[in-house]
Amino acid sequence: MSHPFSNINKNFGFGVMRLPLDENNKVDLTKFQEMVDYFIANGFNYFDTAHVYLHGESEKALKECLVKKYKREDFVLTNKLSSSCFKNEEDILPFFNLQLECCGVEYFDFYLMHAQSSNNYEQYQKAHAYEVAKKLKEEGKIKHLGISFHDSAEFLEKILIDHPEVEVVQLQFNYLDYDSEDVQSRKCYEVCLKYNKPIIVMEPVKGGRLVNLPSKADKLLKDLKNGSNASYAIRFAASFENVFMVLSGMSYMDQVIDNVSFMKNFIPLNEIEKDTLNKVVSIFNEIPTIACTSCKYCLDGCPKHIKIPSLFTCYNNYQLFKEDNAFDSYKYHTSENGKASDCIKCGKCEKICPQHLKIRDLLKDVAKTFE
Repeated sequence: MSHPFSNINKNFGFGVMRLPLDENNKVDLTKFQEMVDYFIANGFNYFDTAHVYLHGESEKALKECLVKKYKREDFVLTNKLSSSCFKNEEDILPFFNLQLECCGVEYFDFYLMHAQSSNNYEQYQKAHAYEVAKKLKEEGKIKHLGISFHDSAEFLEKILIDHPEVEVVQLQFNYLDYDSEDVQSRKCYEVCLKYNKPIIVMEPVKGGRLVNLPSKADKLLKDLKNGSNASYAIRFAASFENVFMVLSGMSYMDQVIDNVSFMKNFIPLNEIEKDTLNKVVSIFNEIPTIACTSCKYCLDGCPKHIKIPSLFTCYNNYQLFKEDNAFDSYKYHTSENGKASDCIKCGKCEKICPQHLKIRDLLKDVAKTFE
């Protein structure tokens, strides 16, 4: 679709959140450089980051592999104001300047109030975060102001009424969450249409869950012979009116190559593909899995150092595929970190979870399965 924003080449962007890591758990800059170069060489130029991604290493990797190599006008860069990075209004400007420095740029094309929900919105209001960002836009340090959002459609409407200056909304949007009452993808999408807010899609493959499918669902997509599992998920999101950008948090070169192959000359889903995805959703709904996207926001605050996303992946793999090696994986992830049963129910993880998962209860299910 057409959109009011200049300098965006195509409707597919690079989410710089799940990058390849080396043996020291640092971003592998050699591999990331190859990914960036291939992405840009194929006509794409939109990159999305946040200071909290990879503990600040995402921004630095972009500075090294994107900003230092390419002209500023040749790429589009989005950054975010995360709730963990400020306490009051006085903190915001120094933090913003730190982000500019870490990225090596003088402005951000898009700047988003990060992961807005009823859990953190009041913090942004008290600190006048939207007003500070609006002033930064007037100064030319932000080109477009927006939000990323994880809550109900009703709460999204409240924010858009409170802040009509919001130009874009970044939503979790995929075919599995489309009619979910927890995520409310469709309802939030409809609110954006009502207020004429262009949409950026995040989590189109739901943290990889729509790539590694149950065998029955996997066969349905393979029989279509029209592309990879990821291709159907990303094309689903990109097929909607008012969606001008779909992000993928790519970790490996193979993912970049695959995604570029079908988004370079984007074709919306046909009716047969749509019907098949509905069948895939039905299969998913029959299996009790945990809707974790492995964003890892929950890790920093856990006093027992439980690798929550990894343990949830073990649980899902066992539920979906009945893999015996899920038990070995569970032992590996708990050998030097907390077990699911070590949870002291402090609730810090639930306050920050974008999926609003009842993590404390879910860890009981994980412990029951593996311990």
